[in-house]
Amino acid sequence: MIGFRAWVLRALASGVFGGGAASRLPILMYHRVMERPDPMMPDMPDVTFVDDQFEIMRRVFTVLPLEEAVELLAAGRLPPRAACITFDDGYRDNYDVALPLLKRHGLSATFFVASGFVDGGRMFNDTVIEAVRRLPSAALDLTGWGIGQFALSDLASRARAADRIVAGIKYFKPELRDRFCDELAAKVGEPLPDDLMMSSEQVRDMAAEGMSIGGHTVTHPILTEIELPAARDELLRDREALSAMVGKAPTCFAYPNGKPGSDYVRDHVDLVMQCGYRSAVCTAWGIPSQSTDRYQLPRFGPFDRVPEMLVARTMRMAMRPTVKLV
Repeated sequence: MIGFRAWVLRALASGVFGGGAASRLPILMYHRVMERPDPMMPDMPDVTFVDDQFEIMRRVFTVLPLEEAVELLAAGRLPPRAACITFDDGYRDNYDVALPLLKRHGLSATFFVASGFVDGGRMFNDTVIEAVRRLPSAALDLTGWGIGQFALSDLASRARAADRIVAGIKYFKPELRDRFCDELAAKVGEPLPDDLMMSSEQVRDMAAEGMSIGGHTVTHPILTEIELPAARDELLRDREALSAMVGKAPTCFAYPNGKPGSDYVRDHVDLVMQCGYRSAVCTAWGIPSQSTDRYQLPRFGPFDRVPEMLVARTMRMAMRPTVKLV
């Protein structure tokens, strides 16, 4: 049955993403693919969910490497139903879970890697999640940080607390955010996981398997929260580290957090160009066209639980006006 539905959707999509100068390029944005559902991250897709999505993507769309697709889009030569798949941050499950799925379906993807977390690092949001997962079942008082109090009674309450804490500290200056995470982790009384991100060898293997590796800064700061020279340093050191890992410089970049105007501004777009990148993606919700700034390509998260709805929503989004960028 999925074959017939996919055929119908393919025919419909051809009318919207017909290729050529008038076409648009859907870019899917993932972060993690869990081996099994995690109650602490209920919105994070698991292997079954993504397997179904990749199957419908294979049947309906022509999935291209991002670098190639960007050039074809700019030249007005996209093939019919072109699309791209991207992953942000560099999680280990990208290698363990997502890569085998991509290979099985014959798909390519771009993985934007924050190089400072490779080989045993941990992002601030994961420190919060893993600490809250392990804290005793009692009230967690963070009023001194201006975040509030949280009752940690079950996994659902812990998941809600972690979400609120991550949102509450996301826009802290990096040094303050790190100090908060150190203090929260110290409350646990045991080491937190240090195997959540890919190793250098796994990043290299990704590239050897035909996946593209993109830049994502060293420590994943929100660029508007640091000085411009520090942002330049983040971009350049990340590009150098990834070049050393895979043997060639990345040509695509993803803005950390990625909201135009709040997480990056025009100075940062110019900086990405100056650092040698040929394109960049953000998290503005939309689908780029030939006229879209190649250094601010919008994306969207594939959150539809029914795989065919992903295609239908993608077609609806393609009809919307171009999103506002900086």
